[in-house]
Amino acid sequence: MSSQRRIAHLDMDAFFASVELLRYPELRGRPVVIGGRGQAPKRLANGQWQFATLKSYVGRGVVTTATYEARAFGVHSAMGMMKAARLAPQAIMLPVDFVRYREYSRRFKEAVRRIAPKLEDRGIDEIYLDLTDLPGQDVAIATSLKNAVFEATGLTCSIAIAPNKLLAKIGSDLDKPDGLTVLSVGDIPSRVWPLAVSEINGIGPKSTKRLKSLGIETIGQLAAASPTHLQAVFGTTYARWLLDVSRGIDNSPVKTHSDPKSISRETTFERDLHVQYDRQLLTAAFDRLCQQIDADLSRKGCKGRTVGVKLRYENFETVTRDLTLPEVTQDIRLIRRAAVQCLRRAPLDQRLRLLGIRVSNLICRDSDDSEDSYGDGFPKQLSLL
Repeated sequence: MSSQRRIAHLDMDAFFASVELLRYPELRGRPVVIGGRGQAPKRLANGQWQFATLKSYVGRGVVTTATYEARAFGVHSAMGMMKAARLAPQAIMLPVDFVRYREYSRRFKEAVRRIAPKLEDRGIDEIYLDLTDLPGQDVAIATSLKNAVFEATGLTCSIAIAPNKLLAKIGSDLDKPDGLTVLSVGDIPSRVWPLAVSEINGIGPKSTKRLKSLGIETIGQLAAASPTHLQAVFGTTYARWLLDVSRGIDNSPVKTHSDPKSISRETTFERDLHVQYDRQLLTAAFDRLCQQIDADLSRKGCKGRTVGVKLRYENFETVTRDLTLPEVTQDIRLIRRAAVQCLRRAPLDQRLRLLGIRVSNLICRDSDDSEDSYGDGFPKQLSLL
């Protein structure tokens, strides 16, 4: 690890929720949950907004994000809306508006690029920056970036500057919201080692559980673990990576351009759908996903060769089916036809909870390095299924 590198991780604070609070400032300071097919606010005759609360929600939706006030009740992203309603029934419920979120994403990234052009796009609300060649002190650069983001969007962000991407990512979470953190290698024992191993990007729930079974719950405990012991459980390559990241070692570069590996869209139904009796609803959902894939491929300038479908049944079993075409294509008719063939190869004897479509083996003309999987969006009527 080169101590001369200066890498920043910039993460927008509760991004979707914060964008909504710009539109509905009267909700500031209140628990707000965004996701599912939340009921849109109604404008009353007196000009005020009437908002639905979570206690009235019934369905299969998933929380996309929540304000920090809602998070205090235990609500978090990817949680079922029904569970969120039990935790915070008084929380305001809003539907997602990805068109608006993408616009604010574009604004904050353009503002940042004017100061730090070496940018790695990691999605709609976070980026890495290579600041190594920029003049100025860390705090001054971070402050200028935060100010630029606020001026362009009216939103706050949290930013950390560190010797590498690993530490910058960890650091941006340390002082949220509106945080500014500078981490050095010397800070690792006091600021990084006390954290849970799950705070390291790349250590997921399964690895966290296996590490816990070994008595390893903090990053510091991982750093002190026996290499031989880790290799016996995780294998040589992953064990070596675990030890490296626990000690703050990461040489990965900031990638300013990278084609997406795949483009996918999926939707979770409000209720389990029967293939025969709910054929119309399933066809409409399939049409909608195809339209979203079509829009994503066009926007990114990509063609794909492998088409796949994802099905989750009422018992939560998930299956996938893939089909590789003779050549790459952007023709949604060919992609749709391939997806139908994949569906015909999948068991359809149970009700469906989730449906997804994926295009991979991509060749892209341009890329914004963001892999879309947003779920429901704007429909387009097609036929078939």
